[in-house]
Amino acid sequence: MASSSTIPIIDVAGLRRGTSGELARVSDALRAALENIGFYYLTGHGIPTDLVQNTFGACQAFHALPLEQKLAIRMNEHLVGYLPVNGYISKSSRIEQARKPNFVEAFFAKREVASGADTDTRLYRAPNLWPPQALLPSFKQSVVDYCAAMEALCLMMLPAYAQALEMDADFFAPAFVDAQFTLRMSHYPPADRGEDDQYGVAPHTDSSFLTMLAQPDLPGLSIRLESGEWIEAPVVPDSFIVNSGDLLRRWTNHRFLSTPHRVINSNIDDRYAIPFFYDANVDYPMECISSCCPPDNPARYEPTTYVEYMRWFAAQYAADDNQNTTTVEDPAPALAN
Repeated sequence: MASSSTIPIIDVAGLRRGTSGELARVSDALRAALENIGFYYLTGHGIPTDLVQNTFGACQAFHALPLEQKLAIRMNEHLVGYLPVNGYISKSSRIEQARKPNFVEAFFAKREVASGADTDTRLYRAPNLWPPQALLPSFKQSVVDYCAAMEALCLMMLPAYAQALEMDADFFAPAFVDAQFTLRMSHYPPADRGEDDQYGVAPHTDSSFLTMLAQPDLPGLSIRLESGEWIEAPVVPDSFIVNSGDLLRRWTNHRFLSTPHRVINSNIDDRYAIPFFYDANVDYPMECISSCCPPDNPARYEPTTYVEYMRWFAAQYAADDNQNTTTVEDPAPALAN
């Protein structure tokens, strides 16, 4: 199913309908994809096209706001809000040290939580920062609706991920109760073609369990195979391109890949992207999955939680006053795409 130069396509329409044998088929396909490439296209997912296009429209509408209105909700310590163009440098890459800030601006939202007396005080669980409703009347609802649909899709996929690792289908269920997620709404201006190292997002890996990227109108994403070869990820209509991230790589003791990827908007037009990053509950202790640490391959890592890992991940980033960058993690799940 997977080769050294192609990204596999996994159709989950039968899994979604509960067709007999489909869980095993999808699990086998996932195992091949995540052990060999770390990326796959997801089709037959059931997410309405109108919902996806509406979310892209909300992304464009937000980034069309004047800069001062976006800076009024600038990203905070919980990694929600607005991050301006040239707002950070990717510094956690295993394959390349970026020298320039990423040429992208983005809005980040996590699970919507209550504000006021019942506000959650845990790191990364604070209320989102929304633009005033008078500016974008339907923006918040569009984001909330899209996140709900994406979370449901991720939950549907968890049994296949579990069985791909030879675990019971419900293995991941306790870890993803009140799961952590982040939607990044990105705007990539056209890159300066005279600068070879000007990335929309420099080569990096995601910090997430998994990332789902709805297909934009324009290409720009490329991935690095284990051979070192970079390949472009073509736009496949009505699909999501999905990749495993560092937390899943760690949880599986490196059995599943976390593949480096980058974004360069070499198109003449602006490019927009809405990656959805999915993670376990912020307090769930992730320890090496038993099928991934046999006696001859002991666990490489101590157990960790999302918050503990992201604190470490954030520490890989340092402010660069000359570039007006911000001390943040590659905002919650390495934020490419």
